[in-house]
Amino acid sequence: MNAPEQWLLPDVQAIADRRNVYINRVGVKSLVHPVRVGSPDGSAVATVATVDMTVGLAHEVKGTHMSRFVEVLQQTHEALDAASFAQLLSRMLDRLGAESGMIEMRFPYFISKRAPVSGVASLLDYRVMFRGEHSGAGAVFTTQVAAPATSLCPCSKEISEYGAHNQRSEITITVQGDQPIAIEELAGIAEQEASCEVYGLLKRPDEKYVTEKAYDNPKFVEDLVRDIALRLDADDRVRVYTVEAENFESIHNHSAYALVERAK
Repeated sequence: MNAPEQWLLPDVQAIADRRNVYINRVGVKSLVHPVRVGSPDGSAVATVATVDMTVGLAHEVKGTHMSRFVEVLQQTHEALDAASFAQLLSRMLDRLGAESGMIEMRFPYFISKRAPVSGVASLLDYRVMFRGEHSGAGAVFTTQVAAPATSLCPCSKEISEYGAHNQRSEITITVQGDQPIAIEELAGIAEQEASCEVYGLLKRPDEKYVTEKAYDNPKFVEDLVRDIALRLDADDRVRVYTVEAENFESIHNHSAYALVERAK
């Protein structure tokens, strides 16, 4: 309980500001907080998010209430998905008395996968971002999933008498849409369009399988983004998307990179 004298302390941020400058975003960045993320089967995946929370600040207001951002986050207990994230954004705007605002969370998300031959299960981590923004035009929810994958070079396969160089890739899909799309589904799209998936745990028969599958399915970095773009073009739930692929080259000391972005 606060001591009575604390209520008499001056509130400098409540003083009117005379500079007539609107601030587009003010708030807290890089706040680390535990969260639960909803999964398609109705369960929740526990993780730790790095959170940015900001609001627009009217020109006459000297400062925002920084502690209220943390209060809003501390009072959030439901598993996060598109609907609950929208509610969180609305609570922040109400608590801060703001008309515009943004919340962005970045976190690792773990999916259990079974190896293709042995069937042994293991967890694989994906980098995920949720962002909700509210302005005069309404609310927009963005999901981003970065999935690891394997790519094998078609040129190397064509010109070599045996073998072909391959590399680990990171495929990042960012979507906005009229309906939510699960993290698992976006990760699956990335993996299905790669030369092969990667797994947390493989036995020898699995290693044989993934090596041969990649060899039979060579793809340039350009192929990766184009094939995924076609998948998203055909999905009526998606309104805006960005697809990125970075191949961490095994025969160069640099990466190969490609990006496709579109507002449908």
